[in-house]
Amino acid sequence: MIRDPSRDKPGRSSVVARPSFRRERTLVKRGVWPVAGCDEVGRGPLAGPVVAAAVVLDPKRIPKGIDDSKRLTAARREELFEEITATASFAVACASTARIDRDNILRASLWALARAVHALPDMPQHVFVDGRDRIEIACACEPVIGGDGLVLSIAAASIVAKVTRDRLMCKLAQDCPGYGFESHKGYAVPEHLAALDRLGPSPHHRSFFAPVVAARERHRASPIRESVPASETSAGISIEAAI
Repeated sequence: MIRDPSRDKPGRSSVVARPSFRRERTLVKRGVWPVAGCDEVGRGPLAGPVVAAAVVLDPKRIPKGIDDSKRLTAARREELFEEITATASFAVACASTARIDRDNILRASLWALARAVHALPDMPQHVFVDGRDRIEIACACEPVIGGDGLVLSIAAASIVAKVTRDRLMCKLAQDCPGYGFESHKGYAVPEHLAALDRLGPSPHHRSFFAPVVAARERHRASPIRESVPASETSAGISIEAAI
């Protein structure tokens, strides 16, 4: 390996820039308002819903420290969640495991993002969405790859979505003890895979994700609770909130 000498220079730091309000402010100066950011959490887990959030920040009351939710501690996310929901317009929507099983994870995620935008108190004129896909909404939509680390409104939405989903997964842990949802939030960590192997899938698991399919095959001989097929499950029901 060839070493980059510049990396050995004293005082050199790898500071990661935080998301800014620059893109939103540019639109506001052009008379475009409201401007929303939206993001989703939960595409990767084996269990639980996808949760999407849309946020319209108040330019005069933007909480300090907003960042990509993945860069924040759980405690700091909780603090910022309370500040964002107290000062901004926001809405949340969930795509249940039943919808994920029916539509696939991408379509369910895009549906939840669009549902969150439409649930805002006032329909925005422009929406920044994290990722490469546009969503079906009745206004301008601008995808931004890596947007939760670039656009402040998307970062705020990532925090609202993440905290909402984490709280929901803790509730599912009470409904289905033994899987450890309260700790891993449904992701495919060794603890979760071991529980799947031991207990088989729960009604909150995504039926067509490979580890869930494998666990179901292993437990085919023993009876397990069937997941609710067509309608939303009680714990995975579509949830919307707006201020």
